[in-house]
Amino acid sequence: MYPHTLNLGFATYPNLPLGLLLLAVMFVPMLVFYFWVGVAKLRAEADSARLLRDMEALRVSLDTQEGSRFAQLQSHLDQRLGALGAGTPGNAELEAVHARIDTLSRDLNLQLAQIDDYLKRKLG
Repeated sequence: MYPHTLNLGFATYPNLPLGLLLLAVMFVPMLVFYFWVGVAKLRAEADSARLLRDMEALRVSLDTQEGSRFAQLQSHLDQRLGALGAGTPGNAELEAVHARIDTLSRDLNLQLAQIDDYLKRKLG
């Protein structure tokens, strides 16, 4: 707060408190920086909100697509099960598939048992 004489070349200011002047001069860039940071923060929040809205719209779109795919799958399965249950030639196909699966299962169990016996004999 001690008074100084400030000479700017085009003007001279006597008895000017230099500390107060420096404080006032630093206050201006501080305010500019404060508002600049606030605007940058608002822009980032707006971008984040826009991204969240886009992601929500994408999620809703994907959910509806997935729902329609499930409906198509359900109708296809209902159609196939209806054909199998109605005593059509598809029923014979189903029994043939079951017989083939049973045969493959027995063969696989037999081979696994043979491998198990072989390893027990070799390993002691």
